Amino acid sequence: MMAPTTDNAGYPGDPSAARASLEALRAEIAKAVVGQDPAVTGLVVALLCRGHVLLEGVPGVAKTLLVRALASALELDTKRVQFTPDLMPSDVTGSLVYDTRTAEFSFQPGPVFTNLLLADEINRTPPKTQSSLLEAMEERQVTVDGTPRPLPDPFLVAATQNPVEYEGTYPLPEAQLDRFLLKLTIPLPSRQDEIDVLTRHAEGFNPRDLQAAGIRPVAGQADLEAARAAVAKTTISPEITAYVVDICRATRESPSLTLGVSPRGATALLATSRAWAWLTGRDYVIPDDVKALALPTLRHRVQLRPEAEMEGVTADSVIHAILAHVPVPR
Repeated sequence: MMAPTTDNAGYPGDPSAARASLEALRAEIAKAVVGQDPAVTGLVVALLCRGHVLLEGVPGVAKTLLVRALASALELDTKRVQFTPDLMPSDVTGSLVYDTRTAEFSFQPGPVFTNLLLADEINRTPPKTQSSLLEAMEERQVTVDGTPRPLPDPFLVAATQNPVEYEGTYPLPEAQLDRFLLKLTIPLPSRQDEIDVLTRHAEGFNPRDLQAAGIRPVAGQADLEAARAAVAKTTISPEITAYVVDICRATRESPSLTLGVSPRGATALLATSRAWAWLTGRDYVIPDDVKALALPTLRHRVQLRPEAEMEGVTADSVIHAILAHVPVPR
């Protein structure tokens, strides 16, 4: 296991060491979560892009465990909020509290003042409380009583949600969905993966005690900063930029969609493609990088027409068709 690299002796600044540190992060998470490599990769990409992640799946597929394992493998401050129907916005952002000793109001920070916020079952709380995260996710600050208060850096919201057709859920507003860099779907495990999960539990694995599972911090803030600096130097050709634009514009012209991808979504796809290229060991972006990240980056930024939805069309199938249709640059 690789120890966190936080000293200043020749590091941060070594892209190879930063990449190795993030690879070790993925290996640590695998000690607790079986068979969810795409979701793990998506979380790492979000960290590199300073973005937020929405994880969707039915109850019991290790969405919360995945984020908790990520937090345990990072040397970052982490807090968790269980979103419930009676949760208030101030329970997330913080509030002014009257101090009887000084006869003054003082600000009591909420759990959002952290590096990694686990927003568990975010769609089980009403839209008013969901929206309390909008400013935090976009501006990296919280305004209370007219005073803006900056959030720590890095700051990542990893939200989990059950599919919207489940009882007791509130669909996230489009404005908030657009603030998530990636939407990762967590599928049911394969037969072999499920056997591996049960075998671990039979051998004494306790998902509530990740330290006993052997997960240790292997990456910290210095590693992230070095990796982000390397990603920022990854080359994007004009042809790749045009390819990203053509994909996003095609969603706005699709007869199956009432809402296509905005320029914010195009910017997000460019950023995630760049991060993925660097993670795979290249300092330039190719069309395959764009294709690899198109679904998780765009699927939550489009809206299906009701008639298309009734015919069984999905956002993923529309994006797949667009990727097959848009000319790929050589």
